[in-house]
Amino acid sequence: MAETLIQWFTDTLGGVVSKEILVFIISMVPILELRGGLIAARLFNIPYLQALGICIGGNLLPTPFILLLITPLFNWLKTTRPFRPLVEKLENRAMGKSDKISKYEFWGLVLFVGIPLPGTGAWTGGLIASLLGIKFKKAFPAIVLGLLLASAIMSIVTYVIPWVISLF
Repeated sequence: MAETLIQWFTDTLGGVVSKEILVFIISMVPILELRGGLIAARLFNIPYLQALGICIGGNLLPTPFILLLITPLFNWLKTTRPFRPLVEKLENRAMGKSDKISKYEFWGLVLFVGIPLPGTGAWTGGLIASLLGIKFKKAFPAIVLGLLLASAIMSIVTYVIPWVISLF
């Protein structure tokens, strides 16, 4: 699924924006986030350190807005008939993944964001932290640490392993 989304972004925006801006946008999108951004950066042959900065910046940019504004936005959207089912579905899906975060808070959030599995990442971590009422000053550093952990794991997968394979 990530490959399909990356391909769509490339086909749609590839001729309009630079590959670096495209990777930045991919890193901002829920589901793809840093994981998709690093994969795209590798496919575009963007140098590793440049790719890492672009992806972390793109994935981190929406996080404060999610932490600070998603709960009031969801509360308002639940008052509207057409959006209530969608918001409740998003909340239920996020809260279904919240047991470890609610138990361990800071470190649970770090691991949730940092282990690059489907349905995890800064967007979902920020949503869960917000819905659980975890304060910004605790949630934001946890998400940053989680992004650094995810960066390390995804760097190995997208840059180190292909480099090692190319040696043989």
